[in-house]
Amino acid sequence: MRVVSLVPSLTEAVAATRPEVLVGATDWCTHPAGLDVARVGGTKFPDLDRVLALAPDLVLLNEEENRLADAEALRAAGVEVRVTFPRTVPEALDQLGTLVAALGAPADPPWLRAACRAWAAPPAPARVRTAVVPVWRRPWVVLGRDTFAGDVLRRLGVVNAWATDPERYPRPTLDRLRERSPELVVLPDEPYRFTADDGPEAFGGVPSVLVSGRHLTWYGPSLAEAPELLAAQLATPV
Repeated sequence: MRVVSLVPSLTEAVAATRPEVLVGATDWCTHPAGLDVARVGGTKFPDLDRVLALAPDLVLLNEEENRLADAEALRAAGVEVRVTFPRTVPEALDQLGTLVAALGAPADPPWLRAACRAWAAPPAPARVRTAVVPVWRRPWVVLGRDTFAGDVLRRLGVVNAWATDPERYPRPTLDRLRERSPELVVLPDEPYRFTADDGPEAFGGVPSVLVSGRHLTWYGPSLAEAPELLAAQLATPV
């Protein structure tokens, strides 16, 4: 089998399960460290000629990260495409289990079993807090409805203040964000790299926490350590 992954979290999952089948990945596939496979460009605009030149049996995509046009072009070229789109932790674990089986793994790998255990009993929060969760600024973009990251936070005691918005990624003004009177501001380090000096200052006296974007938004081996790591970060305001 020859697999090309256009999804960073799935690249990590394949590399941790059957590394010998992974022949290509995007420039944004940063895990595992030292991954030595052909690079095929970005997630939004991969070089499809490079992908096809690798003669893949399977290409992995995500409905949110990748473009429908690329999936259709690959299918038209006779390549099998697998598209994922989890919006909850259970959906992510189920889709990862299906992927592992498609890769021909004889059983669930240790990382997937560890992830299932970790999310079966995540750390209990001291209290439930309502938060805004920006993922970009200039303009501000926040988590809205039906997002995987929003479900991750909910299971750790953080309720997304924009979870009922019609949009999955609303673009409210900063004044509108402040009007929601959040108890917490959750600032990941990707896709926008929020820092202690870039983000918290916009929200005045509202407590802000910096969290790992990979553990908040990736679904793969990082899920095994995400509950403990994120719980600790959520408990540590800037």
